[in-house]
Amino acid sequence: MKVLLYFEGESLISSSGIGRAMKHQQQALDAVEIAWTCDPSDDYDILHINTFGPNSLHIIKQARDMGRKVIYHAHSTEEDFRNSFIFSNAIAPIFKKHLMNVYSQADYIITPTVYSKQLLEGYGISQPIEAISNGIDLQRFRYDEEKVKAFRKYFSLDDKDKVVLCVGLFFERKGILDFIEVAKCLPEYKFIWFGAIHSLMIPTQIREVIQGNHPSNVIFPGYVKGAILEGAFSGSDVFFFPSYEETEGIVVLEALASHQNVIVRDIGVYDGWLVDGVNCYKGKCNTDFVKLIRGVVEEQFPSLKEEGYKIAEQRSIEVVGGQLKGVYEKVMQL
Repeated sequence: MKVLLYFEGESLISSSGIGRAMKHQQQALDAVEIAWTCDPSDDYDILHINTFGPNSLHIIKQARDMGRKVIYHAHSTEEDFRNSFIFSNAIAPIFKKHLMNVYSQADYIITPTVYSKQLLEGYGISQPIEAISNGIDLQRFRYDEEKVKAFRKYFSLDDKDKVVLCVGLFFERKGILDFIEVAKCLPEYKFIWFGAIHSLMIPTQIREVIQGNHPSNVIFPGYVKGAILEGAFSGSDVFFFPSYEETEGIVVLEALASHQNVIVRDIGVYDGWLVDGVNCYKGKCNTDFVKLIRGVVEEQFPSLKEEGYKIAEQRSIEVVGGQLKGVYEKVMQL
């Protein structure tokens, strides 16, 4: 069995969650010894497609013409498209119709969570859908003192500095405006948001915030990867992710894999795997978030790091590889 892992516009998505999902799929298939290629001109048995641009449709037609099976990895929904790019809300209904069209061309659909599976089923898609996590590389995010030192040196942090971390694109949906408001209420802590996107793609309000209309304790270093980012996950005092909508949230898995305390918004995507007060803390509003952050940073609340890490273990690259293999075997029998 050989699988074509197809991602349209790899250079454009490399810094996004889908870009990380691409790397994780490759690692997962290596872990279970399934041959894969990213070259559509290679011979293959299954097209595992992750994107929905014009060339993606061409690749699907090509696969069908050759009698190949097609699995669509549904990373996107109308819900997580809203409140992102300029005009995203206006074109969201059109985007949903496009997703329904392309997803419906598959023999089988994979999506990261039970929540996103339920959304797709609500669209009326009739193909079988299976929820499989995007996975997490546990080794990459294990504690490394040198990476933590590199992170703290990069931001000139001293031993007394307390850091609240977030990672994500500059979307309103990600809760960036709430991140700013919470930071205003906790001036004694430093708030660092890793991530970047071209300023012309985001609304004026978000652009102004990023470019300087934010409190002095908030830092936007842009897109940073490698040792600095990995050290930040381990070396911060809490990971705060106030996103309003996700299909999974790879950065949450990265924080859990880093043995970090995690605070998230209480939204549907986490139902069934993240439990408030057990492996994470959940809030519904900024007042909640201020209380939770202070409680975690000042160690007034119990640490949930070890229970959180267990969730990451359940979504390791190796576990995901086995689940993908199971779907491939089902599809080959269709």
